[in-house]
Amino acid sequence: MSSELREEPRGEEQDGADPGAEPETETEPRTDVAPDEREALLTIAHGAVVTSGGVSVQRGLVAATEFVLARGLGPVAYGVYALAWRIAQLLVRLVTFGSVPTLQRYVPAFEDDPARRSRVAGLAYATTTGFGLAIAAAVWVLAPRIDAATVDHPSFPPAMRLFGVLVLLLGVLMIYAALFRAVGSARGEVIFNKLLRPAVRLVGALVALALGYSVVGVAGAFVACAAALVIVGFPATTSATGIRPRLRGARAEVRRFYDHAAPVAMSSLGKVFQNRVDILLVGALLSATAAGVYNVVLVLISIAWIPLLSFNQLLPPVASELHSSDRMETLNAVYSSVTRLIVTAVVPVLAVQAVFGRELLALFGATYARGYLPLVVYLGGVFVGSAVGATGWLLMMTDHQYARMALDWLLAALNVTLTYAFVSAFGLVGAALGTSLAIAVQNSLQVLLLRRFEGLWPFDATYLKPLGGGVVMAGAMLGVRSAADGAPAVAVGMVVGLLAYVATLHLLGVDPRDRLVVSELAVRYREDLVGIMSRYRA
Repeated sequence: MSSELREEPRGEEQDGADPGAEPETETEPRTDVAPDEREALLTIAHGAVVTSGGVSVQRGLVAATEFVLARGLGPVAYGVYALAWRIAQLLVRLVTFGSVPTLQRYVPAFEDDPARRSRVAGLAYATTTGFGLAIAAAVWVLAPRIDAATVDHPSFPPAMRLFGVLVLLLGVLMIYAALFRAVGSARGEVIFNKLLRPAVRLVGALVALALGYSVVGVAGAFVACAAALVIVGFPATTSATGIRPRLRGARAEVRRFYDHAAPVAMSSLGKVFQNRVDILLVGALLSATAAGVYNVVLVLISIAWIPLLSFNQLLPPVASELHSSDRMETLNAVYSSVTRLIVTAVVPVLAVQAVFGRELLALFGATYARGYLPLVVYLGGVFVGSAVGATGWLLMMTDHQYARMALDWLLAALNVTLTYAFVSAFGLVGAALGTSLAIAVQNSLQVLLLRRFEGLWPFDATYLKPLGGGVVMAGAMLGVRSAADGAPAVAVGMVVGLLAYVATLHLLGVDPRDRLVVSELAVRYREDLVGIMSRYRA
């Protein structure tokens, strides 16, 4: 485990302290939880706290960008932009060719060998740049054909070509973020990837619209802002992580690197067809306006994924080290505790969107409220994907990347067939249904593979408590919704619902490990706050 990971949990120095000094932290879980499990839990939970704040701001910036563009471009032009942007996002999943998970796998493992870390980073940069150039060239050639097969709008080909260049730039930014994450720096990854990147995109949208540009101008502004961030980000990443990429001597690492990266890349390609084919089929089979509505649905869905993304921030390097040192019992305990925390955090988000989704969609414009039913259907997939935790990452961190690749492609073929049939028959609801089913089947099979290969299994009776709290919360919000309408109902309903959720959890009882995480982190953050205030006063 990296030095930063080891330093973050601060409980060790308190073990020999006077028992009366901090009575609220000397709880029963401290003696029940093994030290390595406790350290791993606190590391992951602290990373989740840092990341959740950053990801929440990121999602807020993304939502603000989509709100500005939806209002400024109009339904048809926004639909053209939305399709081009979503295609670019699909290509971004492929541009690193598996380099991001490979960095998570090997940078922690090579902690004591800086030269090997540098060579792995050099391979990641070279791989991403090569594939990015190839993707940009392919998009330049194919943009008119994609336009003819989908929205058939004159603004689409030039905008799509600019987004092809953007894919290369975003791929490099993903490598920066992956290096921060691989060395255990949740804070650095959040600041760089979760805050700066969406912020410059919002700035680009505002500037382009203020100058009177439409879809092509917006795409050009995105490229300019991303290029500026790439230029500034390289020296900042190198200095902060201490990893200076180089290719000299990298031949010795090539086989190991691509043995992990290639199947991961193939998995990513499979996942494009597995749970991202929906936006392509909406653009091809429906209309530009429908593509815009579905894009707004995806904006709200991205908020629902925040708990899973947050807890997965530092879990991969922690899991990699626990697996490498054959501490599988500890890994299973950590996996179970972290997954329960994910469920506890995601249930309120799902309840709010299920009850007040129509009102939230209408904020982007009356046209977008028609996406409510697709939103609710999609939330089912989010729940299943969150309820099983980091199954995909754990398969990769335990060296079962080939099994995941095979599963991704099997389900990709099934999903393309089902989603095409569903979109043809049910429209937007069919797109959400196909993707939601794919997410549910994928994650269910992955958790079974983890149990079969590594004996990892996260579920126990404690998972029923947040589910019960979610039912009570939804009921309370429905009561408020029946008595009031509009924004006031949403605001009041969220407050009442959250109070009902917390009260239900308290009555049902909180798991000792969850109390441990909350109490330890509360002490740490209180000490940090006191220290900051003391320095400020001085």
